[in-house]
Amino acid sequence: MEHQIGAWAEITTTVSETDTALHFGSGDVAVLATPRVVALVEEAACKAIRSSMEEGRTTVGTRIELDHLLPSPIGSEVVARAEVLSLDGHWIEFGVVVTMDDREVARGRHYRVGVARDRFETP
Repeated sequence: MEHQIGAWAEITTTVSETDTALHFGSGDVAVLATPRVVALVEEAACKAIRSSMEEGRTTVGTRIELDHLLPSPIGSEVVARAEVLSLDGHWIEFGVVVTMDDREVARGRHYRVGVARDRFETP
């Protein structure tokens, strides 16, 4: 099965203490940490292509371009969405956006490349 341009997926989560900049050490405020935003968009990207992955293959993240625009306090619900924008051989480009109450929390691009799982995991 091949990946399709336009394939998308969403991940919804409620911001908890372990999602905050304080917890990650990336800041000193109790709001959604940028490293956690990155993890959410990567998770959404993986979910968007999971059903079209060939047996024995996986993807690995290679690049993130992200603008983190608004704070999301503990208890807020955020939705991370990733959509396949382009395909070039084993390379996949995603448009990503994170929203909270229909406001953009973050937006950007995420790039992944397909690899053979066994060759990638073997040193």
